[in-house]
This record gives sequence, structure tokens and C-alpha cells, in this order.
Amino acid sequence: MSLVASYVMTLIVFTGVDFIWLGLIANSYYRSRIGHLMAGQINMTAAVAFYLVYVAGLMLFAVQPAALSGGPAKGLMLGAMFGFFCYATYDLTSLATLKNWSLPLSLIDMTWGAALSGVAAAAGTWIAQRL
Repeated sequence: MSLVASYVMTLIVFTGVDFIWLGLIANSYYRSRIGHLMAGQINMTAAVAFYLVYVAGLMLFAVQPAALSGGPAKGLMLGAMFGFFCYATYDLTSLATLKNWSLPLSLIDMTWGAALSGVAAAAGTWIAQRL
């Protein structure tokens, strides 16, 4: 199993699909709900750090276990679980501590995190098992 290749595949899928979601699909929804909280410019250092660290977590908790025992379907399941718990941590903490943070926003974001993480982990698992 090539950890580097599966990490890169997982990173490409996760960031690529997330950029489409955040930039095209959900942008107006997020802006209408939390635009007052959003920065004018993205902190690229923090964004890059998030993607690198998050995908390392996907590798540890989803891709590697699925590649060693299971396959892409297991990667999808483990990745979705990892994503759900990580995004729930952020969204439920925000719901508990921030004004005007809504339950529907949290539910959409947690669902997105689970789906995106599952798909990215399945792709990483697929590559890991092929190399």
C-alpha cells in the first residue's frame, strides 16, 4: 500500500469537491446564514493546514484500516463516520456558543462533512489497494 499515493488521492478528492461545494453550491446559503461571521479574505495558511491535518486523520482512521481489511465500501463508511464526528464537533460547538448559528446550518454541514469524508476516504482506499 502506498501511503503517499493514497494520501494525495484523498487530499485531491476532499479539497476538490469541497472547493466546488463551498465556492459554487453552498456559498450563498452559508453567506445568508453566517456572512456576518465570515472573514473578507480566506486565511490560506489556516485553510491549507486544515486540509493537510484533516486528510491525515482520514488516512489514520478510515483509509488505512479500510485498505488493510475491507475496501472502498469500508473506507466510505469509516470516512463518513470520521467526517460526521469531526464536523459535529465544530457545528454543535458553534450552535452552543455563537449567536445566530442555526440547527439547520449545523445539520447541513454535518451531513456534508460525512458525505465528503466518506467519498474521499473511499477514493483513497481504492488507490491504496491498487498500489
